Amino acid sequence: MTQNTAATVSPLPGLPALATAVRGSGPGILLAHGAGGSIAGNFTPIIPALAQGHTVVAPDYPGSGDTPRAAELTLDDLADALVASATEAGLETFTLVGYSLGTLVSVRAAARHPERVRGLVLTAGLARPDNRALATLDLWRKLLADGDTETFARLIALSGFGAPFFNAVPRAELGVFYKLLANGVPAGAFEQAGVVQDSDTTGDLAGISVPTLVIATTLDTLVTPDNSRMLADRIPGAEYAEIEAGHVVMAERPEEWERLILAFLAKHGL
Repeated sequence: MTQNTAATVSPLPGLPALATAVRGSGPGILLAHGAGGSIAGNFTPIIPALAQGHTVVAPDYPGSGDTPRAAELTLDDLADALVASATEAGLETFTLVGYSLGTLVSVRAAARHPERVRGLVLTAGLARPDNRALATLDLWRKLLADGDTETFARLIALSGFGAPFFNAVPRAELGVFYKLLANGVPAGAFEQAGVVQDSDTTGDLAGISVPTLVIATTLDTLVTPDNSRMLADRIPGAEYAEIEAGHVVMAERPEEWERLILAFLAKHGL
């Protein structure tokens, strides 16, 4: 198993190169993380298992991880930058594993670069934000603009975690829990949330022709499971699975998430 970090060549003027970790060997997997997240925050629990039989390319968006922040971001920017990261890492083809915003990025990358994409795994995803997501993201961006990280952490706790998980946090430890959430917010969360607000991949879905697994998080109040069901209905031949968790599935049910992804990859020889 190998591991290294490299900066990719920016595909567009003004967009910073994405800091990218590469781990493992074998068929390619390209990871696409969520808004207000990072590769470490979203995928750490499952990367070791993925890398046992695959080359895992893991780029951080602008403002996450070691990638510098960008003044403006678009979905096409992110899709092209991720594919450029895969190219820089030596991957000709790959399966995209997208989470939350990463599902929008993954679908757009498959639409713009169909010759590169062998499969899709879309978790806690959406094709376009519904009214609940738009309202939550409005609050995200206002609190981030105001620098109110304490209130932002509480909003993340309410919208990101399923009620059973959140209510299981001991009351005496809530302050520490909120501080951990606040400290984990990347500098680029404001711009990344804006990409979700402005994106619509509905028109891309019917053209997806690769094996696709859609995983809904059934206790999710940020990106409700109806959004995942719509993805599964609109992508030809898509498989559908559910995990009883809130949006932050990697914290609540990482082992179940890992099993579903690995079984799908094995089934389709990806």
